Amino acid sequence: MPADTVQQLVEPGQTQMLNQLWELQLQNGFINDNDIKLIAERFDLSTIEVEGVVSFYHFFHRKPTGKYTIYLNNSIVADIKGFNRIKETFERETGAVFGSVDRTGTFGLFLTPCIGLSDQEPSALINFYPFTNLNAIKVKDIIASLRNGATPESICDTPADNIRYTPPGNKSIFFKKFIDGSALANTAKLGAEGVLEELKKTELAGRGGAYYPTWKKWKAAKDQPALPKYIVCNADEGEPGTFKDRVLMSTQANSLIEGMMICGYTIGAEYGIIYLRGEYRWLQHKLEDAISEYRKTGLLGKDCGNIKGFNFDIRIQMGAGSYVCGEETALLESLEGRRGEPRTKWFFPVEKGYLQKPTVINNVETFCAAARILEMGADEYLQMGIPGSPGTKLISVSGDCKLPGIYEIEWGMTVAELLELCEADDPYYIQVSGPSGECISIKEKYRRISMLDLLARKDIRCGGSFMIFNKQRDLVKVLLNFSEFFKSESCGICTPCRAGNFIIQRKLERLDNGLANEKDLEELKSWSTIMKNTSRCGLGKTATNSLIFSMDKFHDYFHSKLDKDFNGLNLKFDMEAATEEYEKYKI
Repeated sequence: MPADTVQQLVEPGQTQMLNQLWELQLQNGFINDNDIKLIAERFDLSTIEVEGVVSFYHFFHRKPTGKYTIYLNNSIVADIKGFNRIKETFERETGAVFGSVDRTGTFGLFLTPCIGLSDQEPSALINFYPFTNLNAIKVKDIIASLRNGATPESICDTPADNIRYTPPGNKSIFFKKFIDGSALANTAKLGAEGVLEELKKTELAGRGGAYYPTWKKWKAAKDQPALPKYIVCNADEGEPGTFKDRVLMSTQANSLIEGMMICGYTIGAEYGIIYLRGEYRWLQHKLEDAISEYRKTGLLGKDCGNIKGFNFDIRIQMGAGSYVCGEETALLESLEGRRGEPRTKWFFPVEKGYLQKPTVINNVETFCAAARILEMGADEYLQMGIPGSPGTKLISVSGDCKLPGIYEIEWGMTVAELLELCEADDPYYIQVSGPSGECISIKEKYRRISMLDLLARKDIRCGGSFMIFNKQRDLVKVLLNFSEFFKSESCGICTPCRAGNFIIQRKLERLDNGLANEKDLEELKSWSTIMKNTSRCGLGKTATNSLIFSMDKFHDYFHSKLDKDFNGLNLKFDMEAATEEYEKYKI
């Protein structure tokens, strides 16, 4: 952050720990014992504390990861698009098996959950550069090119934005041309109270899924007397099946920056941080270029946009692979250079957030929406959507459909209309808002998508994604993929989540193998209730949402999977498990 633009942001040394660990990981392919010792000395910590941080994040390794580190996405959408064949091809072509490095130290193969490319699966990251729409021939060509001296950067794909639909009549809110500085100029005219009033009129609510009124959050931070204050953009878009924020950052970085600036002006903050998920490292340069351009034109820095006395600047913090860091207090812990474990909720972030100072945390879509509202005005914004749920919403659509991608819909559109737009292929089971959201059956296709929660008409609140599955997909396989994800991503700090996700997975495996009985279904519901009521953060509280919804809505399916005689003779023979050791060591 240049000292000649805004008074230099003073952050304690440990806040830079993730950046220094990233440097070591990218430079050497791993973090060795000597690195741990040096980092500990630098930040006046014990080696155990540093080890604890390193071990928490998916992309930090203590053993070499190869000259070319390959992360293959194993989400459920990747699975139905041919994941297994791509996995086998990578192993055959590199001579390594997943979870290890080949004998020459050239290729390291690792599995990772959703990398934000569900609209172009199967996909992978090689040295954090994206490779999309993979097939066996393409994988073979990629590995051959790398062996012949090509760099991942030179042969990687540029992920398509796949903006499939915007409201007709040039009524797009998010994707129309954004004029730099226009929203900021209107902000200065309105003043802080005027901004809050505009947000209140438009009923803008957090677009990460919680739907807390944005104006209330900003006002609460504004009313805090403590200084300095901070603005944090949660760009840790880790919910499987969700990629709307990726597309916004790729195409609308300026509206994101301006949304953060508007928030800074409103609450009296001078500093903003974009917490960018590690899987989106390839997007970092686009954000940095946009920030630099704003500085050059005088819109960012000292006296932003010629607003006397309004100083604001932004930096980017790379995450390192942790789904739980999408929870706002876990994100704050990560920003401060610690394990991304959720805080005990003594205070809201607007009271004591980053460095224990008042902090507003919103996601990418929320900041972009705020900028658009201030650009166009509340009255025009209110022309879109339905009463009580104005405006538009971005939805990431993937799975069994011909047109996966981003759909900007007006609130009030029905599920049936969205399925028709994306040309869904015999939809049967639809997962809304990712694995932690709600599942619906095709029988519910006439439900509306809105922010309303009415007793007479149960609308769907969508955090940002629709994953579509047809009748050929085995529902238990889908749920097993979700449970494995939550088990792996749990930070482990609270027992209900740590133990519960493990037990849920084992119960689902019994169901899949034909060994489950009625008692197992009862215990699945019982453990789900325990996790929901006693887990520390949203991961544990929502990890079994899809399971409980599906058990209620697909009752006959689950009962068809039971071992009705309960004689233990229905166990499937697992050929893959039986030959695993042989395949691992054969030459």
